[in-house]
Amino acid sequence: MGSFFTVKRLRRWSLVFGIASLALCTSASLFADFNRLSQLQNKGFSISAEARLLDADTGANALLGSINPERQLSPASVTKAYLAAAALIRFGPQHRFTSQLVSSGRVEDRAEGGVLRGDLVFEGGGDPGLTTENLWRLVQRLHLAGVREIDGALVVSQWRFGPVDCITTDRCDALTRVTNAYSAPLSSAGVNFGSWCVNVAPAASAGEPARVGLCDSQTSLITIDNQVVTRPANSGTEISAERITDERGDVMRLTGQISTNATARDVYRGAGDAAEKTAQVLMGMLNQAGIQVSDSWRVSSTQPPSTAQRLAAVDSQPLQEILLRIMNYSNNYMADVLALDLVETPQAQLRQAGQAIESYVQRLPGHGPLTLYSGSGLTTENRTSAQGINVMLEDMFRQSALFPSFVAAFQSPANGVMRFIRRGSTTFQNNVMLKTGTLNQPFAVRAAAGYFRTAQGRWGVFSVMVNGSGSTPYLSWTEVLDPLSLDLDAMILAN
Repeated sequence: MGSFFTVKRLRRWSLVFGIASLALCTSASLFADFNRLSQLQNKGFSISAEARLLDADTGANALLGSINPERQLSPASVTKAYLAAAALIRFGPQHRFTSQLVSSGRVEDRAEGGVLRGDLVFEGGGDPGLTTENLWRLVQRLHLAGVREIDGALVVSQWRFGPVDCITTDRCDALTRVTNAYSAPLSSAGVNFGSWCVNVAPAASAGEPARVGLCDSQTSLITIDNQVVTRPANSGTEISAERITDERGDVMRLTGQISTNATARDVYRGAGDAAEKTAQVLMGMLNQAGIQVSDSWRVSSTQPPSTAQRLAAVDSQPLQEILLRIMNYSNNYMADVLALDLVETPQAQLRQAGQAIESYVQRLPGHGPLTLYSGSGLTTENRTSAQGINVMLEDMFRQSALFPSFVAAFQSPANGVMRFIRRGSTTFQNNVMLKTGTLNQPFAVRAAAGYFRTAQGRWGVFSVMVNGSGSTPYLSWTEVLDPLSLDLDAMILAN
């Protein structure tokens, strides 16, 4: 008898416990939405947000939360996720861009120190990550090929694209004056992300000018107006830098102070003309290698003739490694160069690059409208929806051969290079992979999109765009990431 009542009692408690568990799960699901993020609407900000689960086996998905998911807003640098997807589908993860030295002339007396009878042409291959190391390898290979003298000029050919028209205020202003590196001009023959790098180190004694020089050349390729003063130890280091372009060419103007016990600092500023910068750097390297050039350098937008023969070549890093730099560091120069690589016709412009990405998206069912004026997201005219971004993310999730390279370019908050995303709970830190986007002018944009893994190991996608206007206040990342991390945390734990 006692056992019978015990069994009935256990069944009754099991039923009660089951109902309580169901209620708890239902309660958790009710709070697993964007209710915290949505409060920004009360401050006048426009929001498009959506999060959903993905089922890799059946293709089914479940909506977890949304705020105006079809609203068209600016994604800022989340645009780079579209670019990464389009580039992977077009080129494949292992694609490399080739830059080369070619000439229609012939090399005479190769064994005794060859003379190239004709112009030496650097044909830019649209490598988004071309560096001085790559150029030095080109020059070394030219030297190994026996060339010691060029009876002609050095010609930098940017026939694929360049100079690219500036369509943003920052880049247009940067043609004559700039205080950043992200506004660097675009070219298929640009090196070092279209920027000059100057190294600033303290002098031995306080009161003396700081020691300055180019980061990667012993030759004085540009004028450096050094007004940085060395101060006593522990005085603090504050350096301002501006690149201006005048009758002297590009000039780096440095002001401020550096302490005697401070470490040297590298300062990057966009060049006035990316192809001209490449010509200056390459000419300096040829001289350093003992290869004499009889005429000066010049820049061309004409494709080398089909009769031109390759004298030396260098390949870029594989595309999947280029995407790590573009996505992790949100490198705008690299992003726009890669987007221009998607255009098949010569002398491409940014709007054509955006249209190339739009063409890729048009084949994605259910995406909706997409307008891109750049691949970097620097252009505030870019427009998409949270629903559209998620459609693209889901499509890449189902691309088995491409997804590993794609998702690897997103940042984990716990381990990402951007410190401002290292926030929120342990769940958010370790279960989310995201790409962020930021703009401050002419209105504030804070955007984030990517993937997450739930407590049960399921995959999900999320996209959030918060846009201000001319009348809304400044929007910090804390105001967006804090509520977003709590909302995603609840979704992850509830599923």
